[in-house]
Amino acid sequence: MFNPSREQVREFFCTAFSKLRERVPLAGNEALAVAVIERHPEWHALLADRERALAAGPAADGCEPFLHLSLHLAIAEQLSIDQPPGIRAAWTRLCARCDPHEAEHRLIDCLAETIWEAQRNGSAPDGERYLERLRRSATS
Repeated sequence: MFNPSREQVREFFCTAFSKLRERVPLAGNEALAVAVIERHPEWHALLADRERALAAGPAADGCEPFLHLSLHLAIAEQLSIDQPPGIRAAWTRLCARCDPHEAEHRLIDCLAETIWEAQRNGSAPDGERYLERLRRSATS
């Protein structure tokens, strides 16, 4: 999915969760999505109710579940191919100081800030600034 709609993203996560619960074989990125979903049981009820999921707004804590899951998925994909180069090393350094899920959250913060900055500036994401944020996060 390179430019999925809001509905397509939500359908993707709901379908992956449904396949997990029904023990149906997963296809493509569904395995990565399921790994992310399993670490977020607070959203299982939402994912189990497709109609509610398609209409849902932010969670009570202000977090947008599908954006959060999507950022986790982006980080998982980046880690799997070490792209940008060095992200895996940064994650490994973070894992030495905290659990892997918290380490991913730290990387998500870097990615979200990079995306926000690009949107604010009307430009492409700055890969060098992203790497610098990753390095800083891994050492702070």
